[in-house]
This record gives sequence, C-alpha cells and structure tokens, in this order.
Amino acid sequence: MVSTEKSNMFVDVIQAHKGIIYKIVNSYCADTEDRKDLTQEIILQLWKSVDNYIELYKYSTWIYRIALNVAISFYRKQNSRKRISNTFTDNIINISDTNITDETDENIILLQQFISQLKDLDKALMFLYLEEKSYKEIADIIGISETNVATKIGRIKKILKQKFLTNKTK
Repeated sequence: MVSTEKSNMFVDVIQAHKGIIYKIVNSYCADTEDRKDLTQEIILQLWKSVDNYIELYKYSTWIYRIALNVAISFYRKQNSRKRISNTFTDNIINISDTNITDETDENIILLQQFISQLKDLDKALMFLYLEEKSYKEIADIIGISETNVATKIGRIKKILKQKFLTNKTK
C-alpha cells in the first residue's frame, strides 16, 4: 500500500472508531494526563500494526484488541510506578464529588468500582460485555474461545453479585 494511501486509510479508520479508544482510555485511567499518554500510545501501536491487519476481522475488533492490550500494559506500568512512589490514591476515582441522585446512580458507581478492582483480563471482559459485544466478538478481541468467554463472564458476574450483596449488608 502506498504510504499516503495507507496514512489516509489509517486516519479514516481511527476517526470512525475513536469512540472505542476513548472508552478504553477512560476505563483504565482516571488522570487526564495519563489518558492523553495512553491515547497516544494506543494510536502509535495501531499505526505500527496497521500492516499486520487481517481483513478477516472488522476494524473495531482489531482496534479493541490492540487498545485493550496497550491499556492493560499501560495500567500495569502506572500501578507499578505508583506503588514505588507510594501514591496509591492517584488512580482511584473520587466519588465524593459525584451527586448521587438515586439508587441506580449509586449502583452504577459501585459497579464501576468493583470492576476496577478486577484482574486485567476480567476487567477487559466486563468492559466488552457492557459494550454489548457478542461472545464471539469478545473471543476474537481477547483471543480466547467463546466457551471460555462465557465461563469467565459467568464467574465475574457471580463475583460482582457477591460484592453487591456484601455491600448492601454493610
């Protein structure tokens, strides 16, 4: 592919699917500067892998897969740095500024907190599940079987349900 043609195609694909990148970045970073860094890193990795794109998959699947892998790596690096510098609270979303208007809002905030506490793969699975991706799409993005996706999501739901029940009894 000619370089200009490749660049134009890349920009068009990123423009058409930028919402995916922003959703992932916002799910993995609370800090504005971290979000900017992660966005740049995701776009850079997408550019580096554009020649490896397999037309068998939709662009959205390709973007989700790369963006989630980059976000997980970025999140791990950030958490490692924060542990070293002993600033654990930098990555916690402060909900005290949020006006909770009803029980539904409170439950959404709790769900976000509980999901943020999951392991990296489980967090990615729930992100895609909540994005209403099919098990097949999730399997393609994550790189595991559909059966494994269904099993893991079922287990995660049980964990989240238990956390909600435990929280209600407090």
